[in-house]
Amino acid sequence: AKVTFNGAPVMVSEDGRFLIGFSLKQGPVATLVVATPDGARETKELKIASRDFPVERIDGLDSSKVNEYTAEQLKKIAADKKLKDAARATTSQNPFWASGFAWPVTGRISGVFGSHRILNGVEKPPHSGIDVAAPKGTPIHAPADGVVTLADPDMYFEGGLVFIDHGQRLESALMHMSRVDVRAGEKVKKGEIIGLVGATGRATGPHMHWSLKWEGSIVDPQLAAGPMGTAPAGGGE
Repeated sequence: AKVTFNGAPVMVSEDGRFLIGFSLKQGPVATLVVATPDGARETKELKIASRDFPVERIDGLDSSKVNEYTAEQLKKIAADKKLKDAARATTSQNPFWASGFAWPVTGRISGVFGSHRILNGVEKPPHSGIDVAAPKGTPIHAPADGVVTLADPDMYFEGGLVFIDHGQRLESALMHMSRVDVRAGEKVKKGEIIGLVGATGRATGPHMHWSLKWEGSIVDPQLAAGPMGTAPAGGGE
């Protein structure tokens, strides 16, 4: 079958599985069309519920991580962007996401998806993921099966950063790690330890930031993981 979502083609696995996601910019209606090889065509108009997002003010951040950059820092930011763009250039058709999602770390939620962020008094784009406060050295687990496409311990904003391709343009990003335990190209299983919680990059304290992107748009990882339970067992520091 061929699938389109809001007029754009959607990747379909060989066994017919696909996924769609709703970004912060999604309007009140979305259109899903499935055309099967026998010529049949099914169209679904999806009504999207409205949602309110809180305002979060965070002060005390290093100004060099918010709005005051030297030429050297801008060079580092640009180099990091090239690495991230290259990691996102391809994706697997395999629906690794079908393993289901689990929380990479459990604990107090210290930042929610979509919140309007004001950092050191400067308005910034909405928060791209979910933050979970945890002690430095707490193990971070792969939220679902996938392939690591980027593993870098020293990104300017993200600090220790890991990208996991869950297939069909769905990507997890785990940030601010004190240690990265995987390498690009590795396959990981849900629950496998990929690194440790830290406060690297733009952070005021140790926590795990988890972003989920589909087709380049941020979606809410908390909805994918469901209610917070107990993180998978595993050793750490």
